[in-house]
Amino acid sequence: MPHRVQAGATQPVGKRLAPPPPGLYPPAVTAELAAPSRHVARRGRGIVLILLAALFFGTSGVLGKPAMRAGLSPEQVAAIRIGLSAIVLLALVAVFRPRLLKVAKHEWPLLLAYGSLGVAGVQLMYFLAAGRIPVGIAILLEFTSPVLIALWVRFVRRVRLPRAMWAGIALAMTGLVLVAQVWEGLTLDVLGLLAGLGAAFCSAGYFLLGERGVANRDPLGMVTWGMTIGAVLVCAVAPPWTIPWEVLAAPTSFGPWRPPVWSLLIALVLIATVLAYATGMTALRHLPASVASVVGLVEPLVAATAAWLLLGEALSWIQAAGAVVLLTGAYIVQLNSHVVQTDSTLLEAP
Repeated sequence: MPHRVQAGATQPVGKRLAPPPPGLYPPAVTAELAAPSRHVARRGRGIVLILLAALFFGTSGVLGKPAMRAGLSPEQVAAIRIGLSAIVLLALVAVFRPRLLKVAKHEWPLLLAYGSLGVAGVQLMYFLAAGRIPVGIAILLEFTSPVLIALWVRFVRRVRLPRAMWAGIALAMTGLVLVAQVWEGLTLDVLGLLAGLGAAFCSAGYFLLGERGVANRDPLGMVTWGMTIGAVLVCAVAPPWTIPWEVLAAPTSFGPWRPPVWSLLIALVLIATVLAYATGMTALRHLPASVASVVGLVEPLVAATAAWLLLGEALSWIQAAGAVVLLTGAYIVQLNSHVVQTDSTLLEAP
């Protein structure tokens, strides 16, 4: 998960970055970590870092699913991932940038909404989906969030969309039909399919809430509080004392290996969450949004390939073709997002 920094435009060397504009970007790059700062932009470094971020984010499903097969529920995996990640982020921020933990009274409603929908909701829905359908398809479903955001912009914010964006939406929906193979009465588990679409819905809310929050708060502080609030909510659904901790020492299948469950969960926290956010944040100080959003499409490809190699989850040729069509549609939507970013209606709060 779900999941997946909105990129601000690269500025000349030595200039201070302006706050990032609102945009329509995929879960691999999140709207909360592109903090304005003084830096020397290096595009080559940014490309390498955003590819690493997509790689790290793409491992979340393949690391979490073996733990579910060993006996943990999707809710428990999400609770462990978000809970430990929140502890790591809180510790690091408290030591190195403690001022970011200060929150004004009027900021709490947005932070609570962001943490509950954008963090807890995305993670729970994604792991519920990944537990019932192939990981590659679960992440593809989450990647329909740019389409949902575009529809929000059109029908709620009443901003006219260009024809190319409508074409991208149509392609993405066609790809979704092919992935689900609806003409055969849905070849996917219905609950898993609904959970994947729920992850897309929560991911769309993640971007829309982050769009507001990043204008007034330091992005890293917002992510830290969002992760903490999300951890509290997910742990309310899956309390720590209900987790069968003995399962963590049990071996589980992971490709040709049988590592203990706890080692995969540690990798899920440090690699697929903390390190993924860190590389994404650094990368987007060097890249414009158009480049970052396109490179971010590597994430579902990483997830699907890793699931095939390590979990034996191969897509049918029709589903693979649907994945290409869906990602092409998402790419077209993102490519045309700059057309609506400058519209004054989009820049106003709905």
